[in-house]
Amino acid sequence: MIAALLLIRSTSADVLPDNRADVFYSKYSGGGMDITGYSATARAKITENFALEANYFIDKVSGASVDVLSQASVIKDERKQKSGTIEYLHDKTTYTASYMSSVERDYISDTASFSLSQDMFGDLTTVTLGFADTKNKVGENNGTANDPNVAWLGHALTRAYSGGVSQIITKNFIAGVNLQVITDAGYLANPYRSIRFLDPANPKGYSLATQVYPETHTSSAVQVQGKYYLPYRAAVTALEEAFKYAPAGSEGVVDNVKTAIAAAQSAYNNMASINKQIYDTVEKTVEQNVATVKSATTKAKAKKR
Repeated sequence: MIAALLLIRSTSADVLPDNRADVFYSKYSGGGMDITGYSATARAKITENFALEANYFIDKVSGASVDVLSQASVIKDERKQKSGTIEYLHDKTTYTASYMSSVERDYISDTASFSLSQDMFGDLTTVTLGFADTKNKVGENNGTANDPNVAWLGHALTRAYSGGVSQIITKNFIAGVNLQVITDAGYLANPYRSIRFLDPANPKGYSLATQVYPETHTSSAVQVQGKYYLPYRAAVTALEEAFKYAPAGSEGVVDNVKTAIAAAQSAYNNMASINKQIYDTVEKTVEQNVATVKSATTKAKAKKR
């Protein structure tokens, strides 16, 4: 959640994205879990320097996770998440402020974040900085999926700091480095994860205790990335070379990929041929127009003489 808020937008710092609306649906079934998600996003570019964005997301979970299977209980929960973003562009700097609220039956989370992106050195270098503050309220459902009885156990605070630099090296190559540090404090344990230990006093021979987890945690991550543009034919050649070393048993997949590449290459060649015809036609038309203009100009000069 924090990482999603601090991701650097793929827009230039001197141009805000245009208006748009998106609707999203997803469904996953596996491992005893059924997860369905719905999302709607709307973005409005009020002026060239100011934009607003809103998102509403719902996901429904049912089934039994690994953590609750041992306790013979099931999950039936729904999360509703609302978020809003404000973007302001001033010269070569984009300021972004966001707020997100997520509510579940046994978990409430509120996150506020701020970031800025600055273009410099002729727009060849982009520097980004970000900060996010999250307050979580953690609970445990001691009832059933259909008859919940939630006991609130504590609060957790998360703060995330991020920074990054991207540099256009050549017209075909972009390099960048990003750093993120996240600090957590408070109730960080999973209330549904228990520890089983031997207990002679218990007729079952064992007892369960709540998970023991530190109340503070700090993590950091560094990402170095490079993006290089490969011409179409060079990329195809590289893929064909890689297919030579494909593992045994993957022949069917390789054949399907080769078929897709051949179809794409055929479409590319057809488009290139059409583009060449259009270019030749336009070129001839331009040449004819230029010749006509020259002829008219020559006749006009001859009349003046």
